[in-house]
Amino acid sequence: MDYQAVIAAPSFCIGVRCNESEMLGVHYLAPCPEIAPQNALATEAVRQLYAYLADPDFVFNLPLHLSGTHFQRRVWQEIARIPCHQTRSYGELAKILRSAPRAVGQACGANPFPLIVPCHRVIAANGGLGGFARQNGGFLLDIKRWLLTHEGFRLTLAVS
Repeated sequence: MDYQAVIAAPSFCIGVRCNESEMLGVHYLAPCPEIAPQNALATEAVRQLYAYLADPDFVFNLPLHLSGTHFQRRVWQEIARIPCHQTRSYGELAKILRSAPRAVGQACGANPFPLIVPCHRVIAANGGLGGFARQNGGFLLDIKRWLLTHEGFRLTLAVS
């Protein structure tokens, strides 16, 4: 995949895909070489990503190219409303959207802008981490754990 920038974060990297006017995607990557920003929007995205890594209360303001179904976009809008230092369960979001928790989970997994649209703040009803980016363990769940810890959550939970 072509990235217009790649930055290092603790134990992972973040790949930025964008054109000159819109963000096209953000991807979590295994540790890899960084790539300097290739255009002005990538430069701004990198600035904002580093700002979040330094301060979890930072609020992103990037132009997002939102694709996806109508339902997915509604889920992503609700996720974007979850403040830093708070979480919501898949079930809580499902009630708001008059849907099912599994459908919310699927939309979370399809989120093209993790971190910017903070799907890591969506957890299982029992307080467990749930999944992340359609994964139930491994590298991506470790990133979810790191992001929640970065935002001040004390995680002693097993994967659910």
